[in-house]
Amino acid sequence: MSHSGTARYVVAIDQGTTSTRCIVFDRRGQLVSHAQQEHKQYFPKPGWVEHDAAEIWRNVERLAPLALSRAGITLEQVAVVGIANQRETTVLWDRRTGVPLGRALVWQDTRTDALVSALLGKPGAEAVQERSALPIATYFSGPRLRWMLDHTPGLQERAERGEILFGTMETWLIWNLTGGLHVTDVTNASRTNLLDVHTLDWSADSLAFFGIPRAMLPEVRPSVGTLGTAVAAFPGVRIGAALGDQQAALFGQTCFTPGEAKCTYGTGSFLLLNTGNDLVRSTNGLLSTVAYQLEGELAQYALEGSIAITGSLVQWFRDQLELIASAPEIETLARTVKDNGGCYIVPAFSGLYAPHWRSEARGVIVGLTSYITKGHLARAVLEATAWQTREVVDAMNVNSGLTLKTLKVDGGMTADNLLMQYVADVLDVPVVRPLASETVSLGAAYAAGLAVGYWPDLEDLRHNWHRAAQWLPSMDPGVRTTEYGNWRRAVERTFDWIQPA
Repeated sequence: MSHSGTARYVVAIDQGTTSTRCIVFDRRGQLVSHAQQEHKQYFPKPGWVEHDAAEIWRNVERLAPLALSRAGITLEQVAVVGIANQRETTVLWDRRTGVPLGRALVWQDTRTDALVSALLGKPGAEAVQERSALPIATYFSGPRLRWMLDHTPGLQERAERGEILFGTMETWLIWNLTGGLHVTDVTNASRTNLLDVHTLDWSADSLAFFGIPRAMLPEVRPSVGTLGTAVAAFPGVRIGAALGDQQAALFGQTCFTPGEAKCTYGTGSFLLLNTGNDLVRSTNGLLSTVAYQLEGELAQYALEGSIAITGSLVQWFRDQLELIASAPEIETLARTVKDNGGCYIVPAFSGLYAPHWRSEARGVIVGLTSYITKGHLARAVLEATAWQTREVVDAMNVNSGLTLKTLKVDGGMTADNLLMQYVADVLDVPVVRPLASETVSLGAAYAAGLAVGYWPDLEDLRHNWHRAAQWLPSMDPGVRTTEYGNWRRAVERTFDWIQPA
């Protein structure tokens, strides 16, 4: 059994949308080693996105010893493990066998579109949204869980008998790591439409609204605090934290004070603003969410702007259109032109998320002329991420009464200097990237380390934060205004594309 006094390292399991990683960190929060494995993406129908939960668990089992051997350490030197995960992805499994019932439905999946419309028309829908502080939308786990129960004969009855378990990815991993502990944390639970965000427990009224049996739900725990001891992958090591990936990034960026914000640029992009112990309700398309909870303390809340498609737009440009061979090439291609040539791409592949919440929207490319080259398209791809960020920041400033002074950024896309400069230009604030680029994993490590006293307090974590790069705005205000107007007109063209059947 490891003890935080003698153990010198913390491990994060970062279970992302496209891959899973095990990362070893030292006391300064510096990355010692990492091991990564992609998992297969399944797209059985338009708008359907699925993962194989069993494959993801097998990857964790394979990556754990690899990360330790690359660090040159043994299990005895690991103080604690923390987990960060893709959030709303929904897994069902058999309590007795531990085998998943079909594939996991991923957060990007929009098959619940018609169900969501029906649910919004039901008595009690407004109360569900009030309690959960979320819209009823295809994005969240509750409607997805209802869909799964509806589409497998006999599943509802088995769930009511307690034979079937539900979880998001951290619940599934903790179940496998501990040999059967069925728990979730407040951040992941707050993404289901089923949690009462004030009591931080499942709402009986919301469960009745969705027709979801309480017996299949995990116990809700604080994000930071011992969640059990591993018997697999890291046998004998405590699990000290679980956080949804975006909340983990907020933690890793040490945004512990109200008004501090970060944006993680990955498959999608997620901007979170710490609002402290106050749940600030959004009036304009943002999400109110639990930021984190330390054991024995009040929960911290955040406003979140979720953008569905950013890094995955670059992947689409690479894999579907085959206009580049690798993701980093998009910056080189975009630099072959001086502007977008009047072309805008709005990537509403699975509807629009914040601040619009239009599930019927679909992507458009507007402003095409014979002048447009693949360089202009590459530039429009990058600009789409920047303008979507601007829409969210504008909503956040209005909603919170706080004005964003600086944006801390992280995630794979921050390696693109042209994109980061454009984000600074369209926001008209400095954009800052920390030395530690792996902030999702680092947040999970920090949270777990706090739980076992590996780090003494939040202030100690702040001392580990160091700036690596900064981009300052340099765009002419007139150009900014004109371009933003064009972008917003392009967004309007995506509305009402999917017509009700």
